[in-house]
Amino acid sequence: MFEGPIQDLIDELARLPGIGPKGAQRIAFHILTADKTDVERLADSLRHVAENVRFCERCFNISEADTCRICRDPRRDQTAICVVEESKDVMAIERTNEFRGLYHVLGGAISPIDNVGPGDLHIRELVIRLGDGTVTEVILATDPNLEGEATATYLSRLIVPMGVTVSRLASGLPVGGDLEYADEVTLGRAFQGRRRLGDPATARG
Repeated sequence: MFEGPIQDLIDELARLPGIGPKGAQRIAFHILTADKTDVERLADSLRHVAENVRFCERCFNISEADTCRICRDPRRDQTAICVVEESKDVMAIERTNEFRGLYHVLGGAISPIDNVGPGDLHIRELVIRLGDGTVTEVILATDPNLEGEATATYLSRLIVPMGVTVSRLASGLPVGGDLEYADEVTLGRAFQGRRRLGDPATARG
């Protein structure tokens, strides 16, 4: 244990995802020995994010305004929505240049072991967005792991009866992986080969 502010900094850094106690200690001592200007710039960036970055009121992507730049862009295809778990997945898909529609960020995935159910995600808001009939296809781009597949299955059963085409990204993405770590070529091919889930006509009948 270190004294006062150093230990406080280590403890706070260790709370961040992917950073353990040793990693937190290394970062803390890097900050301690860094130039004061660099430390102040880091502090200013953190403060700016805390004070100015919010979630888009329409799709829940990160934004500095009430609606994000993608939702505000009139050139985007208004008939297609790509559903992802987190905002970082939006950036991963945008890098492929394969999708020109809109997004909907769930804020996670269904995970009973973590006490995360459908009511904890932005699923109700997605259903509301589909209510006016503008959207004709929903692409489910949740992670190809157990939680992501469970979420995609739940959404498919919910949306198909609404008469909207539901598709899932093609295999080729590694099972058990995270969307944000897929390279652009693999992710782009997954979009090109997405498969349709369910049959709206059958579901309505």
